[in-house]
Amino acid sequence: MRPLLTAAQMREADRRTIEEIGVSGFALMESAGAAVARAIRERYPEARRVSVLCGRGNNGGDGFVVARRLLSAGLELRCALLAESGQVQGDAAAHKAAFEKAGGAVEVIGDEAAWVARRAELLACDVLVDALLGTGLSEAPRGLVGAAIVDLEQLDPSGPRVVAVDLPSGVASDSGALPGAAVRAALTVTFGAAKLGHRLSPACERVGELRVEDIGIPSSLLGASLGELEAADVVAAFPSRRREAHKGVFGHVLVLAGSEGKSGAAVLAGLGALVGGAGLVTVGVPAAIQSLVAAARPELMTEGLQFDTSGVEQAVSLARGVDVVVLGPGLGQAAPVAQFCRGLLRRFSGPMVIDADGLHFARGTPALLRRPAATVLTPHPGEMARLLGVVAEDVQGDRVGCARRCAEESEAVTVLKGAGTLVAQRDGTVTLNPTGNPGMATAGSGDVLAGLVGALLARGTDAPLAARAAVWVHGRAGDLAAQRVGEESLTALDIVAALPSAIGELTRA
Repeated sequence: MRPLLTAAQMREADRRTIEEIGVSGFALMESAGAAVARAIRERYPEARRVSVLCGRGNNGGDGFVVARRLLSAGLELRCALLAESGQVQGDAAAHKAAFEKAGGAVEVIGDEAAWVARRAELLACDVLVDALLGTGLSEAPRGLVGAAIVDLEQLDPSGPRVVAVDLPSGVASDSGALPGAAVRAALTVTFGAAKLGHRLSPACERVGELRVEDIGIPSSLLGASLGELEAADVVAAFPSRRREAHKGVFGHVLVLAGSEGKSGAAVLAGLGALVGGAGLVTVGVPAAIQSLVAAARPELMTEGLQFDTSGVEQAVSLARGVDVVVLGPGLGQAAPVAQFCRGLLRRFSGPMVIDADGLHFARGTPALLRRPAATVLTPHPGEMARLLGVVAEDVQGDRVGCARRCAEESEAVTVLKGAGTLVAQRDGTVTLNPTGNPGMATAGSGDVLAGLVGALLARGTDAPLAARAAVWVHGRAGDLAAQRVGEESLTALDIVAALPSAIGELTRA
């Protein structure tokens, strides 16, 4: 798993590298700037004119190193400081002086009027290096740097290639938010490990190509409670099947889903479980749509149910004969459905995946979903907002924090769906899934995911691994489907059709 760091965690890793390992801050800055200069030469070998815009802090110090290294490579170089010279301190000041001793000239731009007067010449280049702010931002940049970022954001895509040092200026490093204008980078070079702002939406759209460079910070100092999934992290969820295996070995999933007009949700959740490897799948649906679901796929067993208090006993009886229950897709939010969900949760103590309308009755109180057995919750941002008693904008502004809060209060593994789906555990561990694409924002995609999580739980996979593996495979299937049909035309059934290939990539590895 690749670590993902907050700004504070990165500062702590820097501090410990300096104080415990004995690598100076000056040396770390030299390594960082050298890595950016090397990336520019490798990515844009044809570039001859480079402008470096430096801020007054350590990000600007990295920029001075970039400028010195590119100057020594013979490039036509302009370097501007968007601050007063006296505001540059410490290692950054030392590297500014080193650049000047090497023959470079730093143009000091001390106010917005000076920026307006000089911006046209500075922006007339092949590569523009953004070394203004870096990590740590939480509010919209103001003043001179804020004005410069507004202009950089509006650069014509056919203009200079923008290379960001550590993080595009204007991006909130920990939330992935864009509190104001933000640079649009073609290439971002960061150090040690990726940061949350590189991966969370909408900031991730400003990063461009991301390169993570080793600058001498030991990997032991980069461990964190946040990580980005890799294929190797989920392959254990799909062990080789024994030749003598039978369907009972791979678990029985009961999907409680659907309503009139939403029979497809039940079918898609059932297919997610079936194609995800479950040996048996029973779909419990309202009696009025049972024939529709049964006709959709002959492999799915069906049961007609009443989704109100009168149907609880029958559902509990069915649930006791299976390995996991998937509750919620397409049930609707009528009061009888909420009563059914409460009754089922009170009387059934086995493993569950609770999705969509199955979460509705617990609005404002995730603790109502606390259960003795393995439980995975799979809300989208709107459902998460209702669970926590906030609005969707609050969730999107702090996806990691909201996922953690829900997991802690419910004591359930929580899958917060969306761009960069998150899997949170009650101990505070959060993993981000890198697979998937915007085409998966389509009806039924989440139903397939719920069924897939259920399949893995039914096979005996522990809840955190089942959730992580399901989101990774689901996203990978979406990517494979998009390659075939494009993002615009992608449907949930395309994702189902691509699941075997996505799982096959893991099992063949």
